[in-house]
Amino acid sequence: MHTILMTISASIIALLGGAHLLLTFVGPKLRPRDEEVQRLMEHSSPIITRQTTMWKAWMGFNASHGIGALLFGCVYGYLAIVHSELLFASKALLIIGFLTLLGYLVLAVRYWFINPLVGISVSFACYAISIGLAWA
Repeated sequence: MHTILMTISASIIALLGGAHLLLTFVGPKLRPRDEEVQRLMEHSSPIITRQTTMWKAWMGFNASHGIGALLFGCVYGYLAIVHSELLFASKALLIIGFLTLLGYLVLAVRYWFINPLVGISVSFACYAISIGLAWA
């Protein structure tokens, strides 16, 4: 049962990451409702450099965020399915995964909206319960 719960946890994060990556480049979902805001972002640079614009940074941050969540989900899903003993025996991997999901959960509560919050909450719960069952 612990392997199934870990696989569910990883699958949720991979799905959220893949959806986020897709929505970054396809359709208007991650664009500002006010078109003027996007125009201003396209013509404004961050203080750190003039080599990019806030819009390019926005797109890059969204893409890298999606890739990171997709990678996390694929790696932990693969380990849960193919190398379950290794994953559940490695305190380092379990702590890294726990802290990553906890970080996503804190970000979702503080900055995001209900859909990622629900998905990440379910993923986090499945992850934590899977560890508890494996170590019981």
